[in-house]
Amino acid sequence: MLRRLYEWTMAKASDPRAEWWLALFAFVEASFFPIPPHPVLGVMCLAQPRKAVRFALIATLASVAGGLLGYAIGHFLYDTIGAQLLHLLGLTGSFPKAACYLREYGAEIIMIKGATPIPFKLLTITAGFIGMPLITFLAASLVSRAISFMIVGVLFRVFGAPIKAFIDKYLGLATAGFVLVVVGGFIAAVMLSGGNHKTDAKCAAPPPIAAAA
Repeated sequence: MLRRLYEWTMAKASDPRAEWWLALFAFVEASFFPIPPHPVLGVMCLAQPRKAVRFALIATLASVAGGLLGYAIGHFLYDTIGAQLLHLLGLTGSFPKAACYLREYGAEIIMIKGATPIPFKLLTITAGFIGMPLITFLAASLVSRAISFMIVGVLFRVFGAPIKAFIDKYLGLATAGFVLVVVGGFIAAVMLSGGNHKTDAKCAAPPPIAAAA
């Protein structure tokens, strides 16, 4: 089923309304859709490298907007929708740990983890659940999503189609490097203070969360 859903999603990359599909996939992936929009973004950038930055910007803004839906689900509808949604996505076991890290680090953890393959929907729903300040959530989401999508757009725009092979092989490393540059100061400060180890120990096995805070 997941494979068929992926193939259906990829087919939309060649649709005349591909930009709208990209925006939709980026929006729903931030709250409940299991397929990330990156493959669609990559195909669209490959087909039209000159529009790559535009495509990446669309994905970034739509994903941040979708993050608001995830935040609302976690904040207002966790007991009725959020918990069941996380269960269907196989993220129930990760939720207590995500809540612990978000409470400890706040915006920084969204900027770090939101730019990695960790499901962004887990962070958006959890941020709403713990009541993270909305402005903080939006700012952190914008940074993390921009890192995640804009690096693809910029690489395609600068190097064109030949960059596809590099992105396919090294996107994870390139994204990780970008994250270190953006939040390196925060990481260094935490490690020097010893807070990183304390938080890791605290969040390694947090108690399960059964009801909204």
